[in-house]
Amino acid sequence: MKKSEVPQDKGRVSEKGSRELYYAVDDNGEYTTALSTGWEAKNIVQDHTMQEIQERIDQAQEDVKAGVVSPIVYFMELRRMDWQIVSDYTGMWKWRIKRHAKPMVFAKLNDKVLQRYADTFEITIEELKNYRGEECK
Repeated sequence: MKKSEVPQDKGRVSEKGSRELYYAVDDNGEYTTALSTGWEAKNIVQDHTMQEIQERIDQAQEDVKAGVVSPIVYFMELRRMDWQIVSDYTGMWKWRIKRHAKPMVFAKLNDKVLQRYADTFEITIEELKNYRGEECK
């Protein structure tokens, strides 16, 4: 893309008073950098992504409320984590975390294990243990 064609659409970047750096070709045909205030196509993709993330959070909340999954799943979605990231932060195997996602297993976890999850999700053990699918952010 030519430097003069770098998009300058209104977007999330310009709302925050900053700009993004893009690589473009200048008048001499050489690569250079150019600043952009936003790009409509990127805004559409970001809106769609945020909508999907919110749907996953809402589904996890409903699943906790229905007793299908433990609060681990909700807080994992809320913090935009996946099984591998939770595994990396807690130092536990993924299969173990997936097992803890079952309400019956979660109910039997000791405070030492719960503390690892609480630290990962940046909440207290009480918030983790007592979460029942209510609004929490």
